[in-house]
Amino acid sequence: MRVFVTGGTGLIGSQLVRQLLERGDECVIVSRSGRDPWDHERARVVRGDPTAPGEWQRAVSGCDAVVNLAGQPIVDPPHRWTAARKRLLRDSRVDTARQVVAAMRAAERVPAVLVSASAIGFYGNRGDETLDESATSGTGFLAELSVAWEAAARSADDVTRVVCLRTGLVLDRSGGALAPLVPLFKLGLGGPWGEGSQWWSWIHAADEVGLIRFAIDADLSGPLNLTAPNPVTVNAFAAALGRSLNRPAIVRAPAFAMRLTLGEMADALLTSQRVVPRRALDGGYAFRFPELDGALADLFG
Repeated sequence: MRVFVTGGTGLIGSQLVRQLLERGDECVIVSRSGRDPWDHERARVVRGDPTAPGEWQRAVSGCDAVVNLAGQPIVDPPHRWTAARKRLLRDSRVDTARQVVAAMRAAERVPAVLVSASAIGFYGNRGDETLDESATSGTGFLAELSVAWEAAARSADDVTRVVCLRTGLVLDRSGGALAPLVPLFKLGLGGPWGEGSQWWSWIHAADEVGLIRFAIDADLSGPLNLTAPNPVTVNAFAAALGRSLNRPAIVRAPAFAMRLTLGEMADALLTSQRVVPRRALDGGYAFRFPELDGALADLFG
């Protein structure tokens, strides 16, 4: 299989490309810098800006699948959501999805599937409600962004199979949701944030990549929640992270202080989303790390 990937040099994209190469696939990766960290005979890097039309779009021709993972990070590192920052977050996602779809439509042979990133931000702040893929969209900036992001990808529904990956908080040693937390916890300054009763729907990076491969290979379309089957509250998350690092987890960051420091961006950390991967479980995906303690032990054990 030949797979076209945007965001292929990012935290998850680089791991996905490595695994696709290991299983014998070919990968075509679009990159703004043009750098090639793989140096592999079946990996070809195409230089280009995926938010804008360009020669990079020609590389979609001849590919069997397209994986669109491009997008500026939401919380790593934390940024206040100024108007300019919001525009960057939106354009890096929505414009890229539109250009990817345009490239697929122009291909001599349309790839059989588009697997496009989205986020559990789609659901908004939902308290203790259990959310599977049938749940409606919520309100707020992240929900509106995710709805627009998915709509741009789903505009290809009439020509190919489309899967929208509603990703939770990815746990990885080198980035993702843990990046701003681990240094504080190692200093003994970590702990819960906000009330602590809000739900965090996490996923180990290994299962994130595994589910992207599942979305490429399985006969499914529409939304797919990329979260572990056992979400936890922030109180429980902080306690588990403290245990895994052998550090106390008692310094609570109050919501008002977070909003004072981060503004609206604090909502990304204070929102409660109890998301379950119903379609993955029903489809037979076997999670490597269904429980938080096991995931953290793998990362820090």
